[in-house]
Amino acid sequence: MTAAGKTAAEPIYMDYGATTLVDPRVVECMLPWLAGQFGNPASGGHAFGWRAQEAVERARAQVAGLVGADPAEIVWTSGATESNNLALKGVLQHPQARGRHLVTVATEHKAVLDVAQWLQRQGCALSVLEVGPDGLLDPDRLREALRPETALVSVMLVNNEIGVVQEVEAIGAICRERGVLLHVDAAQASGKLAIDLRRLPVDLMSLTAHKTYGPKGVGALYVRRKLRVPLEAQMHGGGHERGLRSGTLPTHQCVGMGEAFALAAAEMEAECARLRMLQQRLLRGIESIGGVQLNGHRERRVPHNVNVSFEGIGAEPLLESLPGVAASSGSACNSASLEPSHVLRALGRSDELAHASLRLTMGRFTTEHEVDATVKYLQASVARLRAGQSGN
Repeated sequence: MTAAGKTAAEPIYMDYGATTLVDPRVVECMLPWLAGQFGNPASGGHAFGWRAQEAVERARAQVAGLVGADPAEIVWTSGATESNNLALKGVLQHPQARGRHLVTVATEHKAVLDVAQWLQRQGCALSVLEVGPDGLLDPDRLREALRPETALVSVMLVNNEIGVVQEVEAIGAICRERGVLLHVDAAQASGKLAIDLRRLPVDLMSLTAHKTYGPKGVGALYVRRKLRVPLEAQMHGGGHERGLRSGTLPTHQCVGMGEAFALAAAEMEAECARLRMLQQRLLRGIESIGGVQLNGHRERRVPHNVNVSFEGIGAEPLLESLPGVAASSGSACNSASLEPSHVLRALGRSDELAHASLRLTMGRFTTEHEVDATVKYLQASVARLRAGQSGN
């Protein structure tokens, strides 16, 4: 096995945007809580529960540390999807909500867009804002969309498909100016961007472990202490997490997320510099093929993401012709759909180019050799597919 946990026969992993492997150091921290340390962190009457509770609270502080939050502002969830549901439904369904109008963006993850559409069916007003060709939201467009009854704005910090970074500070300033709450889905941002919630005007932020070398099935919602409107809980039964999210906490998963976020805090600067170098190396190699369009802003993007469209071919034939590379044609959550990416459509890409897109995402264990090998696979596959189509 290699450091990345794959055998020599497996393809090169270029799908870190879908999930990361669990860092071996994280696994090591989790193991004791899967065996000898089995107490319920809600059991306050004996040492087994106390030890589990201490581990959970230490992990909560580690998660808070990466994003500049107070540990008391971190609510454990099962992942970013649940965090998004709790944030959007929690605000819009609360009796004290300022209004019943939600504003979001056309390029959001389905875990936000689907919730927004569900709320609309329940009687909420919904505004979905378009982005520019570079994938960025114009803050003035947001300003124009706000109404007296707007309760919440939800904007993704880093887009999961194209990797662009939204201007959350400017967006948050507009929301504060108008007295509107701001929710940010940061699932793809943790460990890749410096986040300081003591400074950012953000009220709610969704986080997940498995995009940052932690285990699947655990996440968190940051809830600013001075949140002006309480959240309506979506899960009931025991009053865990200050009544916001009932359910026995999985100590081992919380410990894993905490350790993963602590490692990210310690290593992010050096890791991002290395990934930026690999990103430029990969992009140069791909663009040398010709007939390639980079999707999303060239500079305002995270260092691990390259999303490109190839003229003259489709994404599925390209993926099928790349047995040596594990990549994707969009979000892993939409992989069963035959529809072209809603994100690329929102950028103004034609259905043909949207279908012919490829998302390559790198991570902690990606090497220069793997980047160069990926370029060679792509050069050969694109040339073969284009030659086959020109002969038809």
